[in-house]
Amino acid sequence: MIEIDDDSGTPPYEQIRSQIAEGANSGGMPVGTKLPTVRGLAADLGVAPGTVARAYTELERAGVIETRGRKGTFVAAGGDAQRDKAAQAAAAYAREVTAYGIDADEAVALVTAALDAGGVRTSAPQHVR
Repeated sequence: MIEIDDDSGTPPYEQIRSQIAEGANSGGMPVGTKLPTVRGLAADLGVAPGTVARAYTELERAGVIETRGRKGTFVAAGGDAQRDKAAQAAAAYAREVTAYGIDADEAVALVTAALDAGGVRTSAPQHVR
């Protein structure tokens, strides 16, 4: 179930996006799970339809969900492929920072700063499988 925390500093679209992504990645929302319509989820959460649409658009770009025309929006099988690409990018980053003589703590701090600058909440550690 997706919930919006009005007291959070995280924008509602990001709360929606991250909860769906986590559900897809954890198996809580298995591949093929049908998601509510944009308008339906917006009404349930008390947010504007554009807020849900933005979350869905970002999730679709990342390969986490897919829209099948009038049939609806579903959790896609592409989430693992996206995770593999992210792991490859992380490995490339690790090689680069090692070549520059940057230690692991500083490399992680650089990533955290970049994520924070991009509006991704990093205050709580995220589990990666």
